[in-house]
Amino acid sequence: MSGNMKRNTSRGMKWWQLSLLGVACTIGTGYFLGSGIGIQMGGASVIFMFILAAFGTYIVFDVLARMTGTDPEQGSFQAYAAKAFGRWAGFSSGWVYWCSELLIMGSQLTALSFFTRFWFPGIPMWVFATAYALLGLGVILLGTHVFERAEHVFAIIKVSAIVMFVIIAGTAVFGFISGTFPPKFPTSSEAFLPKGLLGIWSSFIYAFYAFGGIEIMGIMAARLKRPEDAPKAGNMMILLLTIIYIASLALVLALVPPHALQGKESPFQTALNSYKLPFVPHVFNAILIIAGFSTMVASLFAVTTILVALAESHNAPAIFAKRTTGKRKMPLPAVGFTIGGITAAVLMALLLPEELYTYITTAAGIMLLMNWLFILLSSGRLLRLSAWGKTKRYTGMLLILTAITGTVFHSTSRPGFWISLLFLAIIGLVTFGLSFKWKKNAHGTIASYSADNRSKPKRNNREGAT
Repeated sequence: MSGNMKRNTSRGMKWWQLSLLGVACTIGTGYFLGSGIGIQMGGASVIFMFILAAFGTYIVFDVLARMTGTDPEQGSFQAYAAKAFGRWAGFSSGWVYWCSELLIMGSQLTALSFFTRFWFPGIPMWVFATAYALLGLGVILLGTHVFERAEHVFAIIKVSAIVMFVIIAGTAVFGFISGTFPPKFPTSSEAFLPKGLLGIWSSFIYAFYAFGGIEIMGIMAARLKRPEDAPKAGNMMILLLTIIYIASLALVLALVPPHALQGKESPFQTALNSYKLPFVPHVFNAILIIAGFSTMVASLFAVTTILVALAESHNAPAIFAKRTTGKRKMPLPAVGFTIGGITAAVLMALLLPEELYTYITTAAGIMLLMNWLFILLSSGRLLRLSAWGKTKRYTGMLLILTAITGTVFHSTSRPGFWISLLFLAIIGLVTFGLSFKWKKNAHGTIASYSADNRSKPKRNNREGAT
């Protein structure tokens, strides 16, 4: 990528704005709905999985932010993978991420439909999925600045929602309001490990999935006024998320026993519904919809941005890099291709209304973690890491591999593992096939360069001096 491109991607964003944007891109259905699946699998011990996932997330973003501060690239992790291992790595990393975000959009559209059917139970899910997809496209077409401002507002709303839940749940724990289940913090071994060690191992992926979004921060970090502030932005965001995640999850576990949770309803909704508070469930449901819509729009922005970066690095058709000539310079071909992906997601919501969310969420989480693994591998070649830095890097890789392999041991998450494996196999085969073409083109370029040099008349030293 040229230096001009690098300069143009920096628009003067401040570090706290990137932190706020990271909160908006992270808090969504992966936490509000996916955490319930994790609790069902791992019980109260899922809290420890969230702490480990937070540490793993910090490790990944730390190296990504350091690479961004040293060398800001619009393609972010995809560009760094190519620099570290070659074109095959940039190609596969970019397309794995594109596919993972496509699956995330499918899970988010499904979750949004679940939440909206709280008010309109008789309307098919695909109707809601279509409506939210069109609204998301509208936000993206308005431009990057509108996207940033909207996400900043969404971030404040989502943090306020969790604070509101913590306040209400706190009043319930202290006995000021009463509900269906008496408040009780889980202490028994059955509550902590309802399905044994395999259950908590399988729940690890959903703890990591709740932190998905830091890679979008990596993409946006190139817009920082001071790219070296990226680590500070990420650290503040991850610390904030960890605190509010752990506090709210602990209160959910105190108010609702794990057996009362359902996969199609947020555990926060279940906790609030048991207290029969007027209007509160409706307000919180609206906030859940805003949260899911926010992360869905962030995924739309991410897949469009990474597709443009892939096209500019010749790892996707060149047409996807073309932009309009107006003030906004929208990459309409890339947006059009994304619309095709959204259409596929809406069709999945139509064909698999019951099973889709868990399967797609698991597959998306696995592919996202595979991309995080690529980030850690790239940092080993592009950064000079201290002994502590290398230890953290290997620890992060171990945590990620532990979360991925845990999905094999539970019937709920296993289908998602096979779905992700199918996507990875297809991308791997395409990469392998294209590698022959890349080698051929590279040899042709070298041969052409050598022929041009041989055809030029040699100049003697005297001519060179003059």
